[in-house]
Amino acid sequence: MNTSRSLLLNSSDSTLVVVDIQQRLTAAMPHNVREQVIERIKQLIIAANTLVIPVVVTEQYPKGLGPTEAELVSVLDDATIIEKTNFSCVKAEGFSEQIELLKRKQIILVGMECHICILQTAIDLIAQGFQVYVVSDGVSSRTKDNYNNGLKRMRDAGVIIANLESVIFEWLGDAKHPQFKTLAKLIV
Repeated sequence: MNTSRSLLLNSSDSTLVVVDIQQRLTAAMPHNVREQVIERIKQLIIAANTLVIPVVVTEQYPKGLGPTEAELVSVLDDATIIEKTNFSCVKAEGFSEQIELLKRKQIILVGMECHICILQTAIDLIAQGFQVYVVSDGVSSRTKDNYNNGLKRMRDAGVIIANLESVIFEWLGDAKHPQFKTLAKLIV
């Protein structure tokens, strides 16, 4: 791990990547997990929009798995949506080019499934020299064992495991931030 950079998130160096939150895939998740993950991701998208942090969305084979959940689409501003069939977003046509255009080194991953698309994307991004953060309450798998295994493998590979509140408060950095009160209301 490159310790010359701060391990804390910085809103001016961050990109939020929302991976495969699609109707047929979310339907396969345990109901209580599904609802929590969608809500956490929605909160992160709103925070990213408020702080002018770019959002990139991927959809795994949308013809088969359907579009991104409408609840998330409703809060997406100028997000780039990339269709893919590869499990790693990095291998999807246009993804790496979009990430490079943004010129930001901190990538925050949320989505499904933790042990497949999130894991493969995170490891590929680490190999490319990015600082990668996975939001533990913003990812899921169909089983708890797969979820735990995905997080462990990513942590072992140098991915920083964070949570919704940590990400938002690191982006803000200070209670005097002009958006503090607005974003603090998201997580109450």
